[in-house]
Amino acid sequence: QVYLVESGGGLVQAGGSLRLSCAASQGTLADYNIGWFRHTPTAARDFVASITRIGDSAYYTESVKGRFTVSRDNAKNTAYLEMSGLEPEDAAVYFCAAGGGRIANVRWDYWGQGTQVTVST
Repeated sequence: QVYLVESGGGLVQAGGSLRLSCAASQGTLADYNIGWFRHTPTAARDFVASITRIGDSAYYTESVKGRFTVSRDNAKNTAYLEMSGLEPEDAAVYFCAAGGGRIANVRWDYWGQGTQVTVST
């Protein structure tokens, strides 16, 4: 079991950058694949990016490719989502999740509480 805590959200101007963190307050992050998702009032919780346990592969939804980078530091029990070139459409509550199994078919068993990202024009 792992408990996840996100941080790093906030208000940023369009074109700006933010780095979100996902820390494991209990448990070992290295045991899990990590995913990032976002939720808006008008949309379901959408996949943004994911990274394998040892960080050798990463995956992104098309709309963030080239702008967002997912990474992890297992020694610090923390994963990250670096976001640049932020657009108003990126505004959402961002969640990290942890899950086992193969990265192509992860069941996301554990979720953080979310962190708000607001993008101003």
